[in-house]
Amino acid sequence: MKIIIKPKKINGKNFKKFGDLISTRKRRPIKINNGYANRYDNLCKINTSTKNGNTIVSIFSAKKRKFPMNIKMMEKHPLGSQAFIPMKESTFLVLVAPRGEKPKVKKIQSFIVPKQTGINYKPGIWHFPLISKKKMNFLVVDRKGKGNNLVIHNFKKEKIILKNG
Repeated sequence: MKIIIKPKKINGKNFKKFGDLISTRKRRPIKINNGYANRYDNLCKINTSTKNGNTIVSIFSAKKRKFPMNIKMMEKHPLGSQAFIPMKESTFLVLVAPRGEKPKVKKIQSFIVPKQTGINYKPGIWHFPLISKKKMNFLVVDRKGKGNNLVIHNFKKEKIILKNG
């Protein structure tokens, strides 16, 4: 089975079942620091407490991906959410599938995440690891703790190709 996936523009509605967009667009800030800064609260739902997990903040140094990409696996984190926030003005791609025992190939979708936006995967959402269009750093908020929070599914018969967005 060969499937070609073309990324589409992401929005809060088409990404909702997979997670949250992290953005200040359409958000009301709180003025802080005597008016020298705006604070935007509750931009996504961080969920890391299952089995007494802890929330950690990391930096992933991503390499630039080449397209078209051959997708040979997907992963999920059943015990916690995982947020990716670019540290440079850049777009990036995500490749996702709904929760389940394994990713359903016909339900795989890809999205183009615009500049000044991050994403937060809900626990258990199948996704391909970070797909950066540039060599750059991402701030990552996820879970650390006991329990198996990484499940990998390797595709054996399926040929999945991701086009550039």
